[in-house]
Amino acid sequence: MNSLTWNISLQNSKLVNRVRTDWHRKPKKEARGRFKEQGLVTAQQTGSPEGAENVDSKEILSFSNTADDFFTILNICGRNDTSMLMQCTNLLEIKGIAVESASLNALQEGVVCNIFRITDKEGNKVKEEKWIELESDLMKLLGTSSKSLKPAIHGAIQLDDKSTIVRESDIIALEAAAGEMARAAAELVSIEKGIITQVSQDASPETIESMQIERAEANSLLERKISALEAILTTRRTLMEKSEIVKKETIPDYLMPPPISTTGPAAGNGFEIILQGFNWESCNKEWYKFIAEMAPDFASSGFTAIWLPPVSDSVSKQGYLPRDYYDLNSQYGTEAELREMIKILQDNGLKPIADIVINHRCAHYQGDDGKWNKFGGRLAWDKSVICGNNPEFGGTGNMKSQEDYIAAPNIDHSQEKVRKDIIEWLLWLRNSIGFAGWRFDFVKVSIVLHVLNFFNRLTIVFDLQGYDGQYVAEYVNATVPEMAFGEYWDTCSYQDGVLNYNQDSHRQRTIDWCDATSGTCAAFDFTLKGILQEAVSKKEYWRLVDAQGRPSGALGLWSSRAVTFLENHDTGSTLQHWPFPWDHVSEGYAYILTHPGTPCVFFDHFYYDESIKHDILKLIEIRKSYGISNKSEVVVQKAYKDVYAAIINKKIAVKVGRSFRRDLFQYQMGYPYHVIICVSADRAWKLFSKRRFFSEGVEHASQWKELCCMGSLKDGLFLNS
Repeated sequence: MNSLTWNISLQNSKLVNRVRTDWHRKPKKEARGRFKEQGLVTAQQTGSPEGAENVDSKEILSFSNTADDFFTILNICGRNDTSMLMQCTNLLEIKGIAVESASLNALQEGVVCNIFRITDKEGNKVKEEKWIELESDLMKLLGTSSKSLKPAIHGAIQLDDKSTIVRESDIIALEAAAGEMARAAAELVSIEKGIITQVSQDASPETIESMQIERAEANSLLERKISALEAILTTRRTLMEKSEIVKKETIPDYLMPPPISTTGPAAGNGFEIILQGFNWESCNKEWYKFIAEMAPDFASSGFTAIWLPPVSDSVSKQGYLPRDYYDLNSQYGTEAELREMIKILQDNGLKPIADIVINHRCAHYQGDDGKWNKFGGRLAWDKSVICGNNPEFGGTGNMKSQEDYIAAPNIDHSQEKVRKDIIEWLLWLRNSIGFAGWRFDFVKVSIVLHVLNFFNRLTIVFDLQGYDGQYVAEYVNATVPEMAFGEYWDTCSYQDGVLNYNQDSHRQRTIDWCDATSGTCAAFDFTLKGILQEAVSKKEYWRLVDAQGRPSGALGLWSSRAVTFLENHDTGSTLQHWPFPWDHVSEGYAYILTHPGTPCVFFDHFYYDESIKHDILKLIEIRKSYGISNKSEVVVQKAYKDVYAAIINKKIAVKVGRSFRRDLFQYQMGYPYHVIICVSADRAWKLFSKRRFFSEGVEHASQWKELCCMGSLKDGLFLNS
């Protein structure tokens, strides 16, 4: 067989073998000449560039009933794409055409000839009147048009007639970022020269040390300016690539891929909106009764799931040091009140989510060794279920691969007995109490403290790891909740107390944990929280796009497994471990409630500030009205120092920041945006909705652009209704 010629036989018949053998015994040049004589070789096959520019579709795709005694010969010449052979074969079979054999013949670099020997269902040659229909369907599959054959056949890209041009604001932003980087570099160089001078003059150690601190701060500033410039270049490059749109004719329905359904408990139905229904101080009142009273308000606000605090008896009143899992009388209320609350939530169409604390469990009694390792209640465990590297409690179980949690006995999930008991308890919560989903506490937690002293910044990390994702997968598969997500609180990457721009490794660890659960469990997107609060508080919106032009955080990698949030009972509330800046909360929700992922709203934000609640309600309404899901498409338009802009699902345009340029959103795609949202740090809103504020005649993107940019913050023209 010639090295440049190969054959895929779809039916093993003597006739096919005869034709195949006859073809492949001929040398490449002779075979090409044979088909040229039969009128099947086009300008592309003969290597003529001029011919390739001027051929029509019939020369690219041709039929012949005279080239073979038994079959109709279908000849398709174009780019070297082996997958096209099978795609064309599938289409022909769908259209009732039998493909007896198909072969690929390489004619020149990057160009091949696909030769199909076909018949109708009766085994006869295909009639000429059928050729037109087949040609039309095949050309749709190949993605060609009457304007140009080069995009589909030779891989070139045909630009949209309204392709993007250079915009003044992009030039200004790039120039400003480059200038800031240059000034930061000059400042660093000046400080370093000064240090060299001081050293040569035998300056005091105190002076040198002070200048070294200045040098570290200047170096950190320069790195941030470089990252800002990198983010601007990324968004420019990404949008230039997206503007190169191929005009494709509509693909027939039978060639469209099947719709993608939700992928397991983690995703819920894909349109979930979670409310964290408590804070750190909720244990100080009759919380179950309060939640029951508020259930109708939760439902009417648009929430679909309520994350509730731990339900079991606990050493700590907040519930995060559980003791007797089956004792449901806690600081939040009695078991009877819990059951009544769950029923009311269900009656209002809400999914109750239980906070599952199974990394550790407090013992009831001291064991024979005098350590607290003897458990009471229905699960009367002993020290054998405590991890061996948990010396404070005398554990004799298997060694834990993660680090020790010193506050309570660490449970050894590698033991089948332990997993069986936990599954039985979860099934009881699911079937008897009525919970619809799980929030797994402490699958990994890292607490980061930034300490300032006289000389420099110190970053102190308490890394407290939980339990493996494989065990979570077993618990989820055995109990089949409607939703499941875990608290994978990992440490972001910092340098000198400043968040680094590149957080890829941080979010990848979250993704890896979700993958360890076989995708059955989502995780809170702590990467996005860290980036988002840094972006809005320091006006560094360039952080909201990664180096590949994707959204930041786990949302940019696996959005259906990202639970996006601004705050929770640990990071905010009265603990304030890692709080989101309150003055920028509306900006944060403008982001997470319009982007993919599963958003989780914090209780304090929704009920302790009426203006923030107003903003959240409007954003939830928009999210639900326009069908934003945890897999929606995001196209980042701008990620500059003072502004972030993105298009979601080709319907919603979102801008966060103080910049109100006239060309934030690029409209070459030809889609009218149904809603344009603009929100700034002081919660000044500009919300446009065709359905509400404008006549049905507002259809063109250029009109939306003008409407979006009326006025400025000083003008007071923003809508607050």
